[in-house]
Amino acid sequence: MTMEHVTETDGLVLDDVQIRLGDRVLVALDARVRRGETLTVMGPSGSGKSTLLAYLGGFLDPAFSASGRVAVDGVDLTALAAERRHAGILFQDPLLFPHLSVLENIAIAIPEDIRGRRQRRQLALAALEDADLADFGSRDPDTLSGGQKARVALQRVLVSHPRILLLDEPFSKLDADLREQTRQLVFDRARRAGLPVVLVTHDEDDARAAGGQLHRVGRP
Repeated sequence: MTMEHVTETDGLVLDDVQIRLGDRVLVALDARVRRGETLTVMGPSGSGKSTLLAYLGGFLDPAFSASGRVAVDGVDLTALAAERRHAGILFQDPLLFPHLSVLENIAIAIPEDIRGRRQRRQLALAALEDADLADFGSRDPDTLSGGQKARVALQRVLVSHPRILLLDEPFSKLDADLREQTRQLVFDRARRAGLPVVLVTHDEDDARAAGGQLHRVGRP
């Protein structure tokens, strides 16, 4: 997806989105996130940040209630099931499948309409090469470093051709040097893919690296 021919419907639109727990409003925001840009939502633990991502992704816990419209590139996601929203998500943990090789961890996310074992393998190999992991395809994920696991998780999300990228504090468990490298990689690849990004974090450095809009939430 390129950044050319941008229209008024391109990107992510959050229209009067509210997340509630009982009578308490945790998150309330209106935002427009264009392709390749990032909206950062900051706040302490328990402030509703991850719950917002769950609403955007379509898997909100029934303990919470939510309202408002979510649209990407003019497609209203609000009433769609999670699997039809095509939201790519990175969590604090890479969540790689331990029974699959590194290459298989990526290949499993390639859309089903791309058929043929050879073609799927080539796409997975290209994704590994893009992450500087070309020689790691046959490895057990448990043998990778934290930074390498994070790169595999990112490539697995990208090969799924998501509409949006949701980041749930994916840098928080990395050491300082790896955190900065991984931030740069994630935001660079998101811009290159033209994905609107929503990042939730409590780290000011994450927000600075992301650039773009910043929305703060917190307990009343």
